[in-house]
Amino acid sequence: MASSAQQIPRWFKLSVFITGPQLRARFQRPGKRLLHGCCAPPQLSSDNCLLQWGFKTYRTSSIRNSSQSASSSRQEINSAQSTLLPSVNEQSPKTQKAPSIDSELSLEGLDDLPALSPLQPISEEEAVRIIADPPLPPSSFTLRDYVDYSETLQKLVLLGVDLSKIEKHPDAANLLLRLDFEKDIKQILLFLKDLGMEDNQLGTFLTKNHAIFSEDLENLKTRVAYLQSKNFSKADIARMVRNAPFLLSFSVERLDNRLGFFQKELELSVKKTRDLIVRLPRLLTGSLEPVKENMKVYRLELGFKHNEIQHMVTQIPKMLTANKRKLTETFDFVHNVMRVPHHVIVRVPQVFNTRLFKVKERHLFLAYLGRAQYDPAKPNYISLDKLVSMPDEVFCEEMAKASVQDFEKFLKTL
Repeated sequence: MASSAQQIPRWFKLSVFITGPQLRARFQRPGKRLLHGCCAPPQLSSDNCLLQWGFKTYRTSSIRNSSQSASSSRQEINSAQSTLLPSVNEQSPKTQKAPSIDSELSLEGLDDLPALSPLQPISEEEAVRIIADPPLPPSSFTLRDYVDYSETLQKLVLLGVDLSKIEKHPDAANLLLRLDFEKDIKQILLFLKDLGMEDNQLGTFLTKNHAIFSEDLENLKTRVAYLQSKNFSKADIARMVRNAPFLLSFSVERLDNRLGFFQKELELSVKKTRDLIVRLPRLLTGSLEPVKENMKVYRLELGFKHNEIQHMVTQIPKMLTANKRKLTETFDFVHNVMRVPHHVIVRVPQVFNTRLFKVKERHLFLAYLGRAQYDPAKPNYISLDKLVSMPDEVFCEEMAKASVQDFEKFLKTL
């Protein structure tokens, strides 16, 4: 009895300091996994678990230290159980439920809880309630798959950027996915706004020149400062950037070389060179080969003098980058078929910027009516300028002296 009585206080100390992980290790009965990663408590109540484990511990220690016979030890254990530990199967008339073990665990015990295994089985009802987001694709041929995950792409779409055009360039698409809107893009947008671009123009600009996000902001400011030093106004720079989105992507050295080339090649003054660039800013960003080729065509094939070329290109800058075949065909028809001399063509360079079939249709109609006379020194003169610029109604009424219906009937005979 003495040894049994000594074991009882030890058991009470043991049961008081039992922790949650020890209980779960003792009773390896898996709980149910819930939606939020919690574990449902086992079906066996916490007080019964505590009593059963305590009883086994007490019984083991009593048997080891008892020097009495087996029958007396069994009586002492039963006596201690009847006096101290009620049987698990016994139901007292006034049973009071002990507080849950989980509610009595300390915070230190909660930190020692074992990690839930992803292989734990769950019921079909619990599986149906699980809502999982689709995984981010590791690679894709379109930016559409990443818009839902990228705040940067979402805001670019709101600005009007056409991602379907950018995704055709894999390097540019990968760049956008790595950029942070607040850190990398916002400062560029504020810079463009300060430059004079409107909100509805940003989308088109960024769609064409998405590489501007890889440019250093200080370099962009330096290029703008260079253009201002050449007496380009703020409005002129804004217009040039809108019409030639890649303008700010070129270094100061290249911009300076281009301005010097056109001033030297065309022998223009500084003001005329600046006006030429403002009207056609892509002269600074495009290739110089078409320009050099067209200058040779005007001099050698079409027979224009240098001062005549100066006058035409300052009036119609697109003549510097026009298609060579279109230039020669237009000149051949106007000069050789319509018999318009060089000096008249020089005064009306718009003829090179007009669709050739339009010029042919109107000339043939005038020739059919006997009114195709383009010499200003003779009567019934037909202005080449009005011929290429007037709408059909005005052309028929003032120049052909016929109705629009007659002109349309004639066109059907061609």
